[in-house]
Amino acid sequence: MDDQFDWPLAFDAEKFLRQRMDSFLKRNSFARQLAVRMREETGTDFFEWIDHLVLCPEDEQTLREFGMVADRVETLGGETVLHHPRATLPRVVLSAEAGRMAISLRPEFVAEFAAAHSLAGPIQGAPYSRLRRVLVREENGARLEALERNAYRGFVAAPLHSANLKNLIDARDLLRTRRRHCASSAKGFDAARTVLDRAVELVGEDLACHFFFREERRYWESRNRAAQVQKRRQDSLGLGWGNHDHHTFRCSREQFVDAVEFLTRLGFAKRERFYAGAEAGWGAQIAEQSNTGIVVFADVDLRPEETAVDFSTQRLSPAAELGTVGLWVGLHGESMLEAGMHHLEARFDFEVLRAQLEGQGVRVMNPFSNFEFLRQAFTEGERWPVAPERLEKLRQEGLITTEQAERFLREGAIGSHLENLQRRGGFKGFNQNAVSVIISATDPRKNLQAA
Repeated sequence: MDDQFDWPLAFDAEKFLRQRMDSFLKRNSFARQLAVRMREETGTDFFEWIDHLVLCPEDEQTLREFGMVADRVETLGGETVLHHPRATLPRVVLSAEAGRMAISLRPEFVAEFAAAHSLAGPIQGAPYSRLRRVLVREENGARLEALERNAYRGFVAAPLHSANLKNLIDARDLLRTRRRHCASSAKGFDAARTVLDRAVELVGEDLACHFFFREERRYWESRNRAAQVQKRRQDSLGLGWGNHDHHTFRCSREQFVDAVEFLTRLGFAKRERFYAGAEAGWGAQIAEQSNTGIVVFADVDLRPEETAVDFSTQRLSPAAELGTVGLWVGLHGESMLEAGMHHLEARFDFEVLRAQLEGQGVRVMNPFSNFEFLRQAFTEGERWPVAPERLEKLRQEGLITTEQAERFLREGAIGSHLENLQRRGGFKGFNQNAVSVIISATDPRKNLQAA
């Protein structure tokens, strides 16, 4: 893997920021009680909901020694903003205002957060504008805010004109109503590109990306009970999916280049590629859209000799046999089309969430990463029915047996998951060997029920 993507551990920086958070919680009783409720009612960690902290300039040197650098974004008063470019940590705004300390949380929708907590308001920033914020509570010089970002990294709200609002709503509706079921996957991607091009024309690639993934989460959630249970829990505190970590798509070999090209149209930059090759028969391209904070993990079947090529740009030929990813696509369709995402991974308090979900009747699989800096586990897969015509096509092409086709028709096949993730030390990467284990463990052929 390129050294650029050999992600470091930033335990010192995280420890420092958590100490500042703890000091804040001692001064602000609303925030302290909310942190307890987040853990007990949603299995999440208050720290993971922080968009940024406002600290004094005296902290700057220490933060820079921990690897934080200036982030060139707009601020109201020209304040310095620090971020860690290689870690998943909240940003810091340095303010000379005496005695001031602030934390801004980042729920998915600030109006939902305000309603859930009966806040008096007002909400600053018009609906759909690039930055919306509301004061939650100020106590003892500790100011708690909640904010909503719409594909914007800066700190300055801006008015939204009626013509722009119409474009935003039109783009959102285009992406919400795009056709997922087409005569072929190639035609499906053609139709998706047409919709995307129009959305980008209306609002630009950043907002188009923002709306696209909001709809992808909505579609995935509609097909996954674990997602519905957890979303309902997070909505009870007005949080939504603001804790998402990455979105995972499974792609066929034939359409993988189209899927990656679709992401680049949304402003994604390619990050690390994984080549498991002969070990597990899969590869993945990770991509990140920095203005929206969205990360994608795109999976595809790979043959050993293909690990030396850039499979994100070089179109792969059809395979004579299917690996885990290819069979999933053959059974359910492309993730970017009719199947929807394979899983959404969000950040949680790992053991707390596991116990809470199982108390709600949602089983959690054994961890496939279990490190100090990275813990990961899937919920038990949602079993989807499989269309008879898909099974017959796979059977005729010799990609599944007649017995497998009959059992998939009778029992369905594993479709999607929610992933329980806990990061520590700001670790931004993934563990290739661990991912290989879970890809193998979720092969639809291994998850047929015992006869």
